Amino acid sequence: MQRAGQPAPAGADVDYQALAFPYRRSSDQDAPARVRRPVVIVGAGPVGLSLAIDLAQREVPVVLLDNDCRLSTGSRAICFAKRTLEIFDRLGCGERMVDKGVSWNRGRVFLRDEEIYSFDLLPESGHARPAFINLQQYYVEGYLAERAAQLALVEMRWCNKVTGVEQRGDHVLVHVETPEGPYAFEADYLAACDGSRSTVRQLLGQESKGRVFRDRFLIADVKMKLAQPAERWFWFDPPFHRGQSVLLHMQPDGVWRIDFQLGWDADPEQEKRPENIIPRVREMLAHSAWKDAEFELQWASVYTFACLRMERFRHGRILFAGDSAHGVSPFGARGANSGVQDAENLAWKLAAVLRGHAPDALLDTYACEREYAADENILNSTRATDFITPKSEISRLFRDAVLELAKTQPFARTLVNSGRLSVPATLHESPLNTPLDHAVQGRMLPGAPAADAPVQGADGTGDWLLRCLGPGFTVLIAGSLDARMRGDLRRAGEGLACLTVLCVGAEGDLRDPQGLLAQRYDLQPGTVILLRPDQHVCARWRKLDAQALRAGLERALAHA
Repeated sequence: MQRAGQPAPAGADVDYQALAFPYRRSSDQDAPARVRRPVVIVGAGPVGLSLAIDLAQREVPVVLLDNDCRLSTGSRAICFAKRTLEIFDRLGCGERMVDKGVSWNRGRVFLRDEEIYSFDLLPESGHARPAFINLQQYYVEGYLAERAAQLALVEMRWCNKVTGVEQRGDHVLVHVETPEGPYAFEADYLAACDGSRSTVRQLLGQESKGRVFRDRFLIADVKMKLAQPAERWFWFDPPFHRGQSVLLHMQPDGVWRIDFQLGWDADPEQEKRPENIIPRVREMLAHSAWKDAEFELQWASVYTFACLRMERFRHGRILFAGDSAHGVSPFGARGANSGVQDAENLAWKLAAVLRGHAPDALLDTYACEREYAADENILNSTRATDFITPKSEISRLFRDAVLELAKTQPFARTLVNSGRLSVPATLHESPLNTPLDHAVQGRMLPGAPAADAPVQGADGTGDWLLRCLGPGFTVLIAGSLDARMRGDLRRAGEGLACLTVLCVGAEGDLRDPQGLLAQRYDLQPGTVILLRPDQHVCARWRKLDAQALRAGLERALAHA
């Protein structure tokens, strides 16, 4: 087996469910005085690992603490959206995720035993990544952990449990318990990525508030061979599970994820027993073309729907991300995806503040932007839960009428909600956006996440736009620049940010062979677009002006 903590070679056969990472004594435990670290991250799940890798790639040293020595058990989060895959590309492990994962774009909705309609989550061509992949969370964590192990600026400390955090003006004092006893050290900033039962949140006396729904669902990972395409299938009131709903997803390794609605009165411990799960699966298969399929139960869990969040994601020098800050029901794949997007938002801002390129106020915008995104996710998750599990007779009558109409009426399909699937938030009201002073067509307004498009380099080599963007801010210009103007733009970023300039056109850095880049970004000749390090648009102009660019950069770094 691959040795824990070391990157696996391509194609290596690693059992990530059996992988154990060794505890190692850190130099901080033997230091004569308390050591100060720039950033400490608590929690080595997908969010904490993504944040650690992103910061290290921005040349910020990171200490990552986890109270365990293993990856997550069972599939847990399995649906990773296109935007998250694009982030993983930038972190250096996106290709590996997609190669292992099951890619899908199509979903099907059934009422009883009849398919009422299907939908395509990526109806347009010209994107490097699929709408979603299905990949068990332990693979995602394993690939991220192996990537982190390749980076000298990430120090991973397994079996290091945080037992205390104290805000001390210009730092956080972190108390840690290990198999060899306690120690303490200091951090300029601490990121709490330690999940829905966050220890850091409890230590601060904070809580997540919101709504808990009176329903329970069973998750079952079942290994079997089914001749079915990689799609999302959702049943309302199927003949094999009357009055409830069921969701089916294909995963790698011949594993299928099945979610059975149970109702509020179900006993979680009873429902998790194999002798109760196996008959449910047999009944489902008996009502399908796969009635003779053999299967093996691998893992099961029972969960309750809840939509919760902390009131504030920033508390001084402690910042919360992922499930420690917010939680939603699983339908819609909004939990892990929004958490990784939290990490992307936080990483570049922490790096800018630590380098002295931005004031501390930039971290306040992490909180306001990701609180907005959390509210959007909670709204969509709540609506999906209300539709899937109606709690009154009127709600159920409405739901069933919509489903019947959806068989023949396209308008009704927009009302069916089996989980509005994750999309990144458009940060319309971000204080980092430069307001527009002209009419712009298309989606790429300030606050929008960048859309991908096929491009060619100056040498004719094919590529994708998002892979050409710089690690800092990127200026996208429709047209060409002479050497003097390029120099003016570089000077506009001096002392503020790393600035990449990309000209789009026949004589530019990038060519637009299919015209999709111009279409998606409304790139009329002379148009200038400023993209943040997290690949969100923050400003756009119809004419290049170095002074306006400087002002846009200052605003995007919270100087204004």
